Amino acid sequence: MTAHAVELAYGSRTVLTGATFTVPPAAVTALIGPNGAGKSTLLHAIAGLLPPRQGKLDVPAAARRGGVAYVLQSTKVNEHLPLTVRETVTMGRYATTGAWRRLAATDREAVDRALEALAITDLARRSLHELSGGQRQRAFVAQGLAQGAEVLLLDEPITGLDLVSRQHILDAMSAERAAGRAVVVSTHDLGDAAAADHLLLLAGRVVASGSPADVLTEANLAAAYGGHLLQIGDRTLILDDHPHH
Repeated sequence: MTAHAVELAYGSRTVLTGATFTVPPAAVTALIGPNGAGKSTLLHAIAGLLPPRQGKLDVPAAARRGGVAYVLQSTKVNEHLPLTVRETVTMGRYATTGAWRRLAATDREAVDRALEALAITDLARRSLHELSGGQRQRAFVAQGLAQGAEVLLLDEPITGLDLVSRQHILDAMSAERAAGRAVVVSTHDLGDAAAADHLLLLAGRVVASGSPADVLTEANLAAAYGGHLLQIGDRTLILDDHPHH
């Protein structure tokens, strides 16, 4: 996946400009940067929901139906909607089968694997509104896995979750990478970002891209976060911006 001089905007409001980068296959790429930096907007563009105003964004997986799976940051659940966890995860298959086609054995197997990957098989018959926030998030990530896409997009999938749910989602991301798929995840946590294979540091533009060691430097972080970056002594950096860590 590559981008050259991409500009993303909502109407007259430009969010990301001059963005040139590569997202490697079979790797976890983390999008980091301050609020309003363009992280969610870039995920929208990769998912095909927001065409670039300028430049070229090439996502080969998008040429195949269901080739890109997108798990949004938050999904509200109607308490009166009788939707079970299994039904929620099964919807991930609709991207390739359509909503009305009878599911084949391969589709049911994909759903079972996704439930197992997020450790929610025992919750399959539970209604979504009965779940904790972490369990519900795992169900939505499982829905993305069930799609079997070449590219998995996750918008802040572990923010505010309990430790168990957080670890299951991180393990699922690692398994997707091991299976040769590209995972692109936005995060506010620089510690989580440091564990990724590849980083894109955004601040209305691409400040830096590459390995965590190359991107998470004092100069790059200062360029992206500005006055929110504090230096204590010779080696300790503190990001003084409460949504970030």
